[in-house]
Parts: sequence; structure tokens; C-alpha cells
Amino acid sequence: MPQDLSINKKPTIARKLAKSLAFWVIVGIIGGVVLGYFAPEMGIATKQWTIDPFIKVLKWLIGPIIFTTIICGIVGLENLKALGSLGVKTIIYFEVVSTLALVVGVVFGEAFRPGHGMDLDINALDSNSVAKYTSHVSEGTGSFKEILLSAIPNDPITPFLTGNTLQVLFMAIVIAIVLSFFKSNHKSKVIVPLEKAQNFFFKILTILMYYSPIATFGAMAFLIGKFGFGALFNMAYLLFVMLIACLFFIFVVLGIICALAKVNIFKFMRFIAREVLIVFATSSSETALAPLMRKLERAGIHRGSVGLVIPTGYSFNLDCTNIYLSLSVIFLSQAFNIPLSLEQTIAVIVILMVASKGAVGVTGSGFIVLAGTLQAMGTGPGTIPAVSVAALLGVDKFMSEMRAVGNLCGNSVACMIVSIWDKKIDMDKFRYALDHPDEFRVV
Repeated sequence: MPQDLSINKKPTIARKLAKSLAFWVIVGIIGGVVLGYFAPEMGIATKQWTIDPFIKVLKWLIGPIIFTTIICGIVGLENLKALGSLGVKTIIYFEVVSTLALVVGVVFGEAFRPGHGMDLDINALDSNSVAKYTSHVSEGTGSFKEILLSAIPNDPITPFLTGNTLQVLFMAIVIAIVLSFFKSNHKSKVIVPLEKAQNFFFKILTILMYYSPIATFGAMAFLIGKFGFGALFNMAYLLFVMLIACLFFIFVVLGIICALAKVNIFKFMRFIAREVLIVFATSSSETALAPLMRKLERAGIHRGSVGLVIPTGYSFNLDCTNIYLSLSVIFLSQAFNIPLSLEQTIAVIVILMVASKGAVGVTGSGFIVLAGTLQAMGTGPGTIPAVSVAALLGVDKFMSEMRAVGNLCGNSVACMIVSIWDKKIDMDKFRYALDHPDEFRVV
């Protein structure tokens, strides 16, 4: 009998790997790299039937999931006073930490000088290559007032079809506040169907996530087939600086913030490792947004906190996008030999504090915001022309991987810290979840 048991235990590891979504995602990444390298044309073609439909369906799901989660979460708070307290603390945290991210980008750019010695000629750039980005500057980088006004949809359906997170967020918060004034029996008549709808969409999402290895295969095949390894090595130093700046921000800046809350950043990163891997493979934060929200909620964070902080963070707390923006400005100033004074550097940070809030839900948002910032700095002597962002086109795809992963980590930490600050978390359950992450996985 003992021999039979030992025989049955032998394939346990293999069975676990076969059932592990993370394992198959890694297989998809490796397979995509191989295909993209040896058959680049085929690798590029796979994008249309792998990653494109995956992202489209995810964008369709993200709206309903955020909408139902926010309404159920906010209505589940004790009262509007609790919502106000949570909202104020969320805004304070976002502004402080996202500004720190901008400073990190500037500091690493000045310390490592990735553009030094490149001596690029601004007149040699193809202005048409960035026309599609600079033509939308006014759409994504307006004043804070314009950004808020853009959150109001023209109709209640389009934001769900286009995946406009900011507009869905606005509608959900308004409806949730109105529902908060209802009597308990009337609230339940609305909330119960919404909770059923929420569970329905999460079930669809769970099924869809089993397609993610194929999506990651297509994403990596397209990436290597389209740009090749040469594109990565062409500006490897800039990518290296971006990488260490993001790692510094995650493990040092966020690590210190977590330590003040008596949470180990390494345990927390292990807890969200599955979502990080999926985001890295697809270079889209949206692919892990809903699973992340469900996982944090199951780990003991109040539904209202998760429903408010995480979606809002993807509009107003894009930490590693901020690092990319400020680092890119410093890089361009060095590459084109256009030195920035201390006053101009401070101006860059101030402008990006507002402009970066518009970097959500817009294709090529990094270029749009970056071009808008350079235009806002003026066109006189000693300023960087907006067309200079063309120098980053070759490596932006690789940098987007870092931005997506870093934004996920930043918003996850934000949700945890704000919840601890506002006492919207079961710390015993949360610490248990950090020590036993496999028990709380969503997919």
C-alpha cells in the first residue's frame, strides 16, 4: 500500500504544472519569442488572432466589472462620511506618491545620463512619425478641469464599449452616491442584482484568463517579430535606466511605505506575482485589473476600498508612467544637447503632475502626454521640440512593459496602504494571505 501511494505522488509536480496558468503563460512567452525570432513575419501575423481579440474582450469586461464593483463597494460603506474619508486619503496618497515617481525619473535620468553623447540632430527626425501622437495632444493633456470634464460621457453606453475607465468610474461613483441616500430595503433591491451581475462577469473573466497563454504567445511573437532583438539593444542603456528606476521605486520607495505599514514588500510582490506576470506578457495593465481587485478583496481589504482605489489609481496614480515621462524628458534633453535649467526641470515636474493624469484610455498616451509637456514648456531657445519624441518610438514598446507592470504594483500598494490608513482591512486575514498566496489566487 505505501508503494502505491509513492507511485501516485510521483506525477504530482507535473500535474500541478499542467494546471498552473502561470506555467502556461511562461510557455507562451518562450514560444512567442522563438517564433518571432525565427519566423518574424508569421510572428507579426499572429497578433491579429491572439492578442487583439483577447484585449478587445477584456476591455469589454473591464467596464461592467468596475461599474458593479464600485457601486456595490461604495454602497457597502457605512455612510457617505466613510466614502469622503476614503476619497480624501486616496487623493492625498496618489498626489504624494505619483510626484515622488516623477522625481525618481528625473534623478535617475540626471544620475545615469542615458542620452549623454548621442548628439542627435533634431532636423534629422521624421515629424510625420509622431504626427498621430502630437495631433491628439489637446485630447489627453489639457488642464485638470478639462480632464475632469472629459470624464463625463456623452451617453451611458459608449464608455462600456470603448473601455473608457475614467468615464465608467464617474458614472459608477455618481450612481453609488445617489443609492447611498436610499433606504436599506430599496438599496438591497438594486445591489442584489448588481452583485449577481458582478459574479457573472467575473466568471466570464475567469474563463477568459485561460486564453491568456495564447494571448501572451501572440504578444511576444509580434514584439520580437516586429522590432527584433536589435531594437532592444539599440537603446539598451535607456531601457536599463528605466528598469532600475522602476525597481528602485517599487522595492525602495514603495518598500519604505509598506514598511511603515508593517508589511513586507517582497511578500506583497509574491502575492500579486501571477497578475504581474500576465501584465508583463501582454504589456497591458487591463489584463489583470479585475483579477487583482477580486484577489485583494478576498485577502481582507474592504470591497469599497478596492472598488474605489484600484480603478481610480489607473486614472490618477500611474507611477511608472510618471517615471517614464520625466526620465524621457531628461533623456531627450541630453540626446539633443538641450540642457535644462533647475527651473525648467521643476517646471517639467509641475506640468507632468497635471498632464500625467490624462494618460489613461488613449492609444499612445505616453507620447501624447510627453509631447504635450514639451509643447507646454514653449518653443523658444533652450526648449525641447515635441517632435523629439520620435527618438523614443523604437523602444517605447519595451518601455511599456515596465510601465504596465510598475503601474499594477503601484496601484496594488496604494489600495493596501489607503485601506490600512482608513481602517478598511482585516489585517489578520491579509497577513495570512501574504503568507499563503496560493490559497487566494483568482485564476
